[in-house]
Amino acid sequence: MKVDFTVFLIILGCALVTFIPRILPFVAIRKLKLPVAIVKWLAYIPVCLLTALIVQGAIQPIESVPALPAVNWVYIIITIPTLVTALKTRSLLLTVLVGIVTAALVRLVV
Repeated sequence: MKVDFTVFLIILGCALVTFIPRILPFVAIRKLKLPVAIVKWLAYIPVCLLTALIVQGAIQPIESVPALPAVNWVYIIITIPTLVTALKTRSLLLTVLVGIVTAALVRLVV
């Protein structure tokens, strides 16, 4: 497959558009001293994100009866070691890594 310069520029632009909004907030507030209340509030964000991702993936509506939820057991199996890691280490990086590796292994087997 040949990738011409236009496609390369589009891929580079997409990477920048994805990368910049994720990095700029960290760079902007890196040297600021935030109030204790804001720091305490920000500490809950990883838990909220993890919960939202788990619920969205693990509980899905049944197509024939949309009012009833169905459990996706693959997501539940992936969630267990990820959640244990999050609770024991309280490290977002390690939690994400365990989640990715567990997801890869489970999907390899299933």
